[in-house]
Amino acid sequence: MNFRHQRNSGPVEADGRESQGPGRAAGFLFLLATLGCAAALAATYYFFVRTTTGQFIDESALVEAVEIHGAAGKASNRLLDWLPALSVLIASVVVVFVTAARRRWAAAGIAVAAAAGANVATQLLKALAPERPFRGIETLDFNSLPSGHTTLAASAAAAVFLMVSPRWRPLAGFLGGTFAVATGVSTLINQWHRPADVVAAFLVVGAFTIPAGWLVMRTGRRWNAWDGYNTHWASARLWVAVPVLAGLASAAVAVYSLLRIAPGPGQEGSTTNYFWAGTSLIVITGYLATVAGVWLFGLAARRTAA
Repeated sequence: MNFRHQRNSGPVEADGRESQGPGRAAGFLFLLATLGCAAALAATYYFFVRTTTGQFIDESALVEAVEIHGAAGKASNRLLDWLPALSVLIASVVVVFVTAARRRWAAAGIAVAAAAGANVATQLLKALAPERPFRGIETLDFNSLPSGHTTLAASAAAAVFLMVSPRWRPLAGFLGGTFAVATGVSTLINQWHRPADVVAAFLVVGAFTIPAGWLVMRTGRRWNAWDGYNTHWASARLWVAVPVLAGLASAAVAVYSLLRIAPGPGQEGSTTNYFWAGTSLIVITGYLATVAGVWLFGLAARRTAA
């Protein structure tokens, strides 16, 4: 028997496969991603709340949402009415089921604490952040950033994402990201929140989920193992490709909308261009966070080898 090989190998799974730990750079990447969320949150607040240009873009998107508030508004309003109970119900069912079935007690505690922390932080930021200064833009002066409804939806989706095993995370990330993006767009359609409020909510959730994910990886080393993409239907690269394509399509919509209202010979008075640009910003941010999260957690998870 080769004792040196036995000593250097990783833990062995129940089915006889050997799991290998993540690279040394994983911890640094988690730290970098957390700091990136915090920096992006500060930048979002400064530009969209403290500057004239940011206030104008944000408020214009909110005002123009009235133009399409019809059947879409009724549907999105129904979603928002059910959102608090729906988010808590979905997250609770998954967390309780996985905890009971897989005995992931530490992961459950970390996931619930991260979700609670994100929602508390959102309410504190809304209450303690300085009010919007007057920059010549007709708008409500109180602070509405970040969006509480979006934080609730995104944090519930993040809790599920943390609890499931790596092979299920691509699917969980896509479904949870779509749920959070739909919630954010609904708050804009119903004139509850500006686009920047939704983006800030995504960043708050990210700032709590990423370090929580590192703790989940460290405390659940044995079950955070997988064979990589496309080895299970829930780990198919399709679930990463779809949000990437949606983000690219939204970027094209944003560029087209902004070009139509940019200063120049072809400039036109906007009716819904700011709204579509703001909606695109929500979709891009939400799905970018989804893809980045799936990639980061996939990279950090242990690789199993036959």
